[in-house]
Amino acid sequence: MPRPRKGPRLGNSPHHEKKILANLTTSLIVEGKVETTLAKAKAVRPFAEKIITKAGNGDLHARRVVLRTITDNEVVTKLFDEVAPEYVDRPGGYTRITKLGPRRGDGAEMAVIELV
Repeated sequence: MPRPRKGPRLGNSPHHEKKILANLTTSLIVEGKVETTLAKAKAVRPFAEKIITKAGNGDLHARRVVLRTITDNEVVTKLFDEVAPEYVDRPGGYTRITKLGPRRGDGAEMAVIELV
């Protein structure tokens, strides 16, 4: 998985950041696209693409590795049965980030991350 950054993170601690990335990846797999801040979208992109690449293998070990980060069995089943087979022939680049502009409340740059 991606190497943890030094300094400020998305959440409070490295563990919280990993949970945020895992939850965003889960939502991305279930919904197909997620509206979030640009910083979170850029952070979740390599995380999600590595999980989709592992799921493309399709064996039991890959499923167990993915289950370490995404703990919902139904989401992992959907990932292995529906999402990953679409990207087997594609050599990466499974996600697209589209900027939306600033959020009304605090001015944070918003973006949509979606599966291509």
